[in-house]
Amino acid sequence: MSGTVRVGIIGLGKMGLIRARELARHPHAEIVCGYDPDPAAFRVAYPDVRVLDSMEAVSTSADVDAVFVCTPNVYTPQAVIAALDAGKHVFSEKPPGRFLSDIREIMGVEARNPGLKLMFGFNHRYHAGVQEARRIVDSGRLGRLLWLRGVYGKSGGKDLEEGWRSDKEMVGAGILLDQGIHMVDLFLMLLGDIVEVKSMVTTAHWDVPVEDNAFALLRDADGHVGMLHSSSTQWKHRFNLEIYMSEGYLSVNGILSSTRSYGDETISVARRRTGGAASSGTTNEEVIYFDTDPSWELEVAEFLDNVRSDKPVRMGDSRQALKAMEVVYAIYRDDAQFMRSPSAPLET
Repeated sequence: MSGTVRVGIIGLGKMGLIRARELARHPHAEIVCGYDPDPAAFRVAYPDVRVLDSMEAVSTSADVDAVFVCTPNVYTPQAVIAALDAGKHVFSEKPPGRFLSDIREIMGVEARNPGLKLMFGFNHRYHAGVQEARRIVDSGRLGRLLWLRGVYGKSGGKDLEEGWRSDKEMVGAGILLDQGIHMVDLFLMLLGDIVEVKSMVTTAHWDVPVEDNAFALLRDADGHVGMLHSSSTQWKHRFNLEIYMSEGYLSVNGILSSTRSYGDETISVARRRTGGAASSGTTNEEVIYFDTDPSWELEVAEFLDNVRSDKPVRMGDSRQALKAMEVVYAIYRDDAQFMRSPSAPLET
């Protein structure tokens, strides 16, 4: 299609407002309607947008071309499937549901609606530091990939224990599925298919029925290894993605957020020393700072371009979402002790 993409939003909370902000800025998008059980904040921000009385009303609205699904995990598959079967393009927040069966069911519906675009919101791929890291890796200037190490952690708190993200019926599982899946997705962007997983998963501190820490080693088909830690007991918020190459390394440190609680977003780049200098164990690092977060804007713009120009979804397609979910659930399943605990996911 050409011209303006008319959008309905299901879920008008924090993520719905973020997506609405970027849609309102885009020259080829128009927000026409939305739904949420509590639309108060959305009504204040977008008083001229119709607020409907159900998810189904948004999906079946005649003046909607695309639906943005910004709901808790339990509602996501239902909303995505209804929108696809109503002939709408769909952008959905991650994860694509609570279970592997959710994304598989979604893919079945996608297959019977081949003319529609379906994209999942893995916005970390669009962060400036991550995009610069990928450009350097792909250029080959630091040689071949050796291994990865990623840490993504937040401090939790009262809001974690009482919020919907710790309601197992609502979310299916804990911090790994909620936040760690972003790091899993970045690993998959850089590695090949994961063929081996070793893990330990635990509820170490918080009084919640889901995991608050996951530690994993992942090996791809070419023998590259990634080491991952996803945590809600990281008392100082942290994002760190290290990429070690045969001729040097990259380290994406911090990631810009609305609160800036993860610190500055930077990438450190260094070439390894050779000869006698190698024994010193030091390098000369170049550090690049990024002072804006373009990820939300770029991700929404790419989805709209896919719809308007009938381009295939390049990042965040259903196949990539499935692979991320498969790795997340492989991490859960590998720890037999965790799988016997009350914190184990509802379905494996």
